[in-house]
Amino acid sequence: MSNKIGNVWIFIEQEGGKIANVSLELVSKGRELAAKLGVATEAIFLGGDLSGGVDTLHHYGCDKVYMVESGKLEPFTVLPYAKSIVDLVKEHRPNILLFGATNKGRELGPRVASELMCGLTADCTDLQIDDFDDKVNKKQYKNKLMQIRPAFGGNIIATIVNTWEDPQIVTVRPGVMKLDDPDTSRKGVCVKIKPEITSTETVVNVIERVQQEKEVDLQASQIIVSGGYGVGGQANFKLIYDLAKTLGGDVGASRAAVDAGWIDHDHQVGQTGVTVRPKLYIACGISGSIQHRAGMSDSSKIIAINTDPDAPIFSCAHYGVIGDLNEVIPKMIKAFKSKV
Repeated sequence: MSNKIGNVWIFIEQEGGKIANVSLELVSKGRELAAKLGVATEAIFLGGDLSGGVDTLHHYGCDKVYMVESGKLEPFTVLPYAKSIVDLVKEHRPNILLFGATNKGRELGPRVASELMCGLTADCTDLQIDDFDDKVNKKQYKNKLMQIRPAFGGNIIATIVNTWEDPQIVTVRPGVMKLDDPDTSRKGVCVKIKPEITSTETVVNVIERVQQEKEVDLQASQIIVSGGYGVGGQANFKLIYDLAKTLGGDVGASRAAVDAGWIDHDHQVGQTGVTVRPKLYIACGISGSIQHRAGMSDSSKIIAINTDPDAPIFSCAHYGVIGDLNEVIPKMIKAFKSKV
């Protein structure tokens, strides 16, 4: 691969033709990165039937979409997808390649990086373009991708720079990048491609797919009431559910509450859960470790309820209530109901 600066590429994840939100978030971030580099934003869109999705990608800011359609790409299996992406990357030589840190992205990204002999940084929470001075090897690099992610259990934030061959490949956690509004007047180019998929890539045959709906989709929630270990037990989570129901919101949880078995993992907010940006986030009995705050600190309004006045959660809360949630939450419910 060449180190010449190429375009910014985004792998577009889809299921049944519906584009995943994380891919649209990455298109928004990709446009920002491409503008700083003075290059184009392009998408790799793979699947069996992609009709209708290309216009959506143009509206969100893709200058060009490589639409790779084949019945062998539906349902998703990693080998045909990896082969198709590697072939395109070798031909067009992008500078940056972004994947969502989803089940598909985490399986696909490392295979692509390995085949291209490139580095990969997983689970990034921010991406920036900057110059890099490698003091160890006494080299200077212009316009490198700063790959920012939590490390050492979330206790530090690391900035990683890939000085290997391009493309610079990363996976990005869903929900951490701001999703720009689409512009329906925006147009772009679509390049239709028939992939060369051989028997080598189709060794896995999907006989049956069984999909289980998540209990809750916190990333789409506008109001979240979360409980932590300070709730005191599974039975006490009824208060959290009651407040969420009263406010028309959903229930979240800290890792400690999930690990204790009080609530399902689908509700977990934080570094090892989901990243959320609701209009209102109420943290009840959550101490506020850096891992949890990484998943909810971008909420529009944060209310924290905790008996410990020194709890870290208060450092990111807009409003703090120092008190016992068993006393505070019933008063909140009563006050809200009296106003409606």
